Order: sequence, then C-alpha cells, then structure tokens
Amino acid sequence: METTVCPWCHTEIVWDEEFGPEETCPHCNNELSGYRTITVGVDDLEDEEPDAVEEAEPEDEISNDNLWDDDDKESVVPIYNTLSQFGEDYDLQQYEQSVAAVLAAQLEAPECPQCHELLVLAGKQQVTSFEPAASEALTGSVLKAPFSLNMYVCPSCFHVQQSLAQEDRIQFVRNLSSGK
Repeated sequence: METTVCPWCHTEIVWDEEFGPEETCPHCNNELSGYRTITVGVDDLEDEEPDAVEEAEPEDEISNDNLWDDDDKESVVPIYNTLSQFGEDYDLQQYEQSVAAVLAAQLEAPECPQCHELLVLAGKQQVTSFEPAASEALTGSVLKAPFSLNMYVCPSCFHVQQSLAQEDRIQFVRNLSSGK
C-alpha cells in the first residue's frame, strides 16, 4: 500500500498498488497532480512595488454602468457601505467601538449574508400568531406558537436577519427528535 499526502487539504491518501495512485483527492476533490508552487523572491517584490503604487491611485468617479447587466451572470452587485452617509452627523469611531463591545458580549454573532460583517443582536420578537405546517412524518407540528425570534441587524449595511431563540430551539429539536 502506497500513501500520498494531498497538497491542498493535507489529508493522507492510501491507495492500492493494484489500482494505482488516485488522480483526485477523495476528501477535497482537487487534482493531486495539478498543485503548482511558485517561488517569489525579495527582488521580485521590490520590482513590482512601483507598479502596485501606480495601480492603487483612486479614481475620481465610480462607474455604475454594468451593475444590472443581465449578460454577466457571475457579477455581483456591490453593496455600498450605507453607514458612511452618517459620518458627518455622528462619531463613527465611537460607533465602531460600541459595535465591537456589543459583539464581544454576544453568545452568537452570525455573519451578514449581504456584506459579511458580524450581526448585532438587536432584541427578541415574540411570535404569537403562527400557523404551523403539518407533516405526514410527524403527528404534531415542529414548532408551536408562542415562540421568540432573535433579531439581528448588520451594523454596516443594516440588513435584518432572524433566527429562532435558544429556548425555542430546544422545543424545535424536542419535537423533531421525539417523532410525535
């Protein structure tokens, strides 16, 4: 038995001598022979530095021509930081410090699906009117009213996201694990 270590995920791959070596890693599905290494020296970095400075010059005007172009399906519409509009009226450094303090005290901090910032727990929303879905697999419902939702707000783009509160997660898991 021969062994190979995947250069991508560093998993040891044991292959049978009868069948020969694997062409792709069974764990990460990357091509085992396609791994390439480049060597960059200090001299190479110094040569590239002036070009990088030239490319980093800010543009005077941001072009929004192709934001909604349907031909380019892989493009993503950028989300502008809507927080910057409050910069003249409010102390955004204090805002960032307060956000960091709140996030440090939270037990959970999900990521914003829009801009990938961590979400701030704004509070709980009580749900009293709720029609549970009926499932043939269960005799009861997976969740019954009343229950609470944690409401999270993104401090950067103000996207709102909800998740089931901890105490109601227990009810949800209990209802599904009992099969009743």
